[in-house]
Amino acid sequence: MGSARSSWEYAERWVGEDDALRNGRNRADEVGCVPIGPGGGAALRLLAAASGARSVMEIGTGTGVSGTWLLRGMRPDGVLTSIDVEQEHQRLARLTYAEAGFAPGRVRLICGPALEVLPRFTEGAYDLLFIDALKAEYPEYLVEGVRLLRPGGVVAVDNALWHDKVADPDVEDPDTTAVRSLLETVAQDSGLVSALLPVGDGLLVAVKS
Repeated sequence: MGSARSSWEYAERWVGEDDALRNGRNRADEVGCVPIGPGGGAALRLLAAASGARSVMEIGTGTGVSGTWLLRGMRPDGVLTSIDVEQEHQRLARLTYAEAGFAPGRVRLICGPALEVLPRFTEGAYDLLFIDALKAEYPEYLVEGVRLLRPGGVVAVDNALWHDKVADPDVEDPDTTAVRSLLETVAQDSGLVSALLPVGDGLLVAVKS
């Protein structure tokens, strides 16, 4: 009988990735950032497709791996707005989007701290929000992000299990505590219908009522 780990690895490999995504991952390795895994990426594509997403907000551009997955699920006329503090990461992300075949007009990249940038955007204007940036700021991203979502909009949060630390009550470092706080907030919010998916490093998903 196979182990839970082997089943998880099978699920992560099941969809597979093409050269554009593999190149994006290689760029991420070069600059020291960690993109969402293939299983989480496939889940993002599914969420974007199921919600008919046209306007998507991403917190944490990285080198464009998650953005490429999102764009592949979005409507053909959709635009991805992505925020990151690292200009070099966004330059590399543009290469990934181009290799994936997306026109420059499909992506709007904004360089700056997310908590300074997010308040500038219109309430209720987005179909989907993806969060994958500073873990210590996750609870604050959620507050701003949910404001931006339309009713029925979806929020997805990567690293929701944070390297198996969240489930261990003895781990209390700032990042783990912040992710744990986010999970508790979402679970108790009657305005969100949520699930914690054990794909990749954990993907928290919630729909705004």
